[in-house]
Amino acid sequence: MTQEYIEIRGARENNLKNVSLRIPKRKITIFTGVSGSGKSSIVFDTIAAESQRLLNENFTMFVRTFLPRVPQPDADAIENLSMAVIVDQKRLGGGAHSTMGTITDISPILRLLFSRVGKPHIGQANMFSFNDPQGMCPDCNGIGRSLGVDMSKAIDMSKSLNEGAIMLPDAAVNSMDWTMTVQAGSYDTDKKLSDFSEEELEELLYGKAKKVGTQFGGKTINITVEGFIEKFTNKFIKRDVKTMSERTQKKVEPFIIEGPCHLCHGARLSQATLSCKINGNNIAELSSMEVGQLIGVIKDIQDPVAAPIVKALTDRLQHLVDIGLDYLSLDRETDTLSGGESQRVKMVKHLSGSLVDVVYIFDEPSVGLHPRDVHRLNELLQKLRDKGNTVIVVEHDPDVIQVADHIVDVGPYAGSRGGTIMYEGSFSGLLESDTLTGNHMKQAMPIKEHFRAATGKLSVVNASLHNLNNVSVDIPTGVLTIVTGVAGSGKSTLINDVFLQKHPDAIVIDQSAVGVSTRSNPATYTGIMDDVRKAFASANKVNAGLFSFNSKGACENCQGLGAVYTDVAFLDSVKTTCEVCGGKRFKEEVLAYKLNGKSIADVLEMTIEQALAFFDIKEVVRKLQAMSDVGLNYLTLGQPLSTLSGGECQRIKLASELHKQGSIYVMDEPTTGLHMSDITHLLDIMNRLVDAGNTVIVIEHNLDVIRNADWIIDMGPEGGKNGGKVIFEGTPKQLLSAEHSLTGKYLSR
Repeated sequence: MTQEYIEIRGARENNLKNVSLRIPKRKITIFTGVSGSGKSSIVFDTIAAESQRLLNENFTMFVRTFLPRVPQPDADAIENLSMAVIVDQKRLGGGAHSTMGTITDISPILRLLFSRVGKPHIGQANMFSFNDPQGMCPDCNGIGRSLGVDMSKAIDMSKSLNEGAIMLPDAAVNSMDWTMTVQAGSYDTDKKLSDFSEEELEELLYGKAKKVGTQFGGKTINITVEGFIEKFTNKFIKRDVKTMSERTQKKVEPFIIEGPCHLCHGARLSQATLSCKINGNNIAELSSMEVGQLIGVIKDIQDPVAAPIVKALTDRLQHLVDIGLDYLSLDRETDTLSGGESQRVKMVKHLSGSLVDVVYIFDEPSVGLHPRDVHRLNELLQKLRDKGNTVIVVEHDPDVIQVADHIVDVGPYAGSRGGTIMYEGSFSGLLESDTLTGNHMKQAMPIKEHFRAATGKLSVVNASLHNLNNVSVDIPTGVLTIVTGVAGSGKSTLINDVFLQKHPDAIVIDQSAVGVSTRSNPATYTGIMDDVRKAFASANKVNAGLFSFNSKGACENCQGLGAVYTDVAFLDSVKTTCEVCGGKRFKEEVLAYKLNGKSIADVLEMTIEQALAFFDIKEVVRKLQAMSDVGLNYLTLGQPLSTLSGGECQRIKLASELHKQGSIYVMDEPTTGLHMSDITHLLDIMNRLVDAGNTVIVIEHNLDVIRNADWIIDMGPEGGKNGGKVIFEGTPKQLLSAEHSLTGKYLSR
């Protein structure tokens, strides 16, 4: 069969310089190059955008008004496209009702299984869904958590009733409520609560409302009595907080806590649903098992009626195992998954599909993967290709780049100094190509020889959150500590949850997006803009607000956006450069004011490199230098933050936090989106932070970063319930000889 190609001619999106390309169909093509070189502009803004736009054009005008509008990419021609499926790193949201089982469509099959072979038979599959009124727990509406009483604050088991064992408001010793409840149950008021029988305690605390006759002024009257916790719950928790006075809210708040639902204990389902079992397990018990264990339990179901359902389930669960997510459970809420996990869960959805001749586009799929698991990812990309699909990947990991059938290297550098094709061809050709990528693929960093001594330690003691297995570990201060381990081993739980709870003042640099409006840019985000406006104002003796395109200085025609959007009813809205300000965003009169011969619009068009040479304001130079240090000197001061890549977002955050001293810095996979040539820069920054007296803690899989640590904490040995232990603490040198560490094995290669 002759090879077909996707043809691109004259692409000019963002920084692309008239790029023409042929991408082979039904092969794996990997795009490489530094962050900001234009890889995403080709793959996402040109190929994916055009494919999406052409697909949308098949719908009626009416349907199109509900679809996201995709403008036509700036290119002379894009030919031979197939439908594109984009698998990106955007985290899966979804709230409390969206779980791993619902998003991968595995839960509906599991529900079907229970409705067919579960005993006792209780009805249709919808009875097993916590999102269906028929199946959900009536107390928590299927969320599994509810507000309840914080028992540690409400009850003191070491005291008797007379000594004030009930610490709830409105339950003071000898108060009317207290007396009525205590007399109705005729409790021994001098006996410690810890000596009460289970029945007595249940009645005292949770007794349901009942009428009790009592003597009052010589007459018998009926009063309603309920257990202390029951009464508090009905009076304060089941009522809408908004209807209470502020004083009451303040009084009862300390006693209320969110915990597992009292009725379903977090299982989310009704009692009838939970009574239906297969081989002794109900659906909630199966959903809470790790996928690796669940697959064995499902295979043991022998009922012939269930055979086709069991096969469908095991196939899908096996995909999760193949891609290295065997440590997750089906009841895991999707908004607790990391970016890399989210991307791999999305892949699983497509693996079980039967579409062929599709273009699959992946955005750095190796993110969050330990070197050991990269081969699983590669096998997956090859599986998709072998089904007859075109696979396009934007990637920095050398181990993934090796499986490419075709490589496109974009460069040479970032921003305006990028946007050209440096190399196209095979992997072996890339190594000989004398490009930035080719040269860096050939050299590995040496392992660090000399390690800094710790100045002290920050201890985590007996941590047992999620899968942490009673972990105690000392994190040394004043050095560079890297936390390693396979996905799901407990790195994030240990650092981002347990450690940061104890050290809330730590500076966290993670992968969440920075402000994404078209009005925010590097100058506003880092706070440079305020100083620049003041400098312009004092040089020209006018109001500083004039130099903001969000305020007095905005061009009135485009409200400071620099472009006018014309809505053409049900067609794509058309963006045209504002003809009054010519895209400069400011009023004519503002542009007449100059600082050292430049207008405010000229300043916003400067790259960070140019601005460094132009400004001599101390505070501005310091912030510009920080952005230059993290390798962003190609960005312009006025570039909208909404156009930055994930790696760039993380580095701009880093730049705005660099100047603090004597602090704890926590970084979550800072090499995301970074080319091999930029990792040296990143290490320089980390080292500079440590040398200035800071403690730097990094969660990372990149071997070059791990080689340069002073101290390593390796979690594992595996993910999920087989993880959560510290399996090594020491220097990279010592890690090389640690027999049981997976990270050590890959480090010594």
